[in-house]
Amino acid sequence: MNPEEVKLAETKRQELLGQITNAELALRKGLHIPGFGETAAAHLERALAHVREAYFAINETKPIRSVPQLVEDLNRVQQAMDDTRRGRSQHV
Repeated sequence: MNPEEVKLAETKRQELLGQITNAELALRKGLHIPGFGETAAAHLERALAHVREAYFAINETKPIRSVPQLVEDLNRVQQAMDDTRRGRSQHV
């Protein structure tokens, strides 16, 4: 790439990172709006995780998780949280 193409690519990258940051802020704000139920909150949390991962994919030079890897990791964390909650409710 010539210097002008590099500059244009960097401008587009910065613009996209700004849009991703705005999306993250909007999702975080949405998490604090009551009245939509647990399903909506779960989708917002999952979307937030994907947005963060997209930010890393664009901003980092090292390899990051694939979408299936991210989903698997999120599912494992959710399962662990569910197991912990079930364990607590059985002891109450």
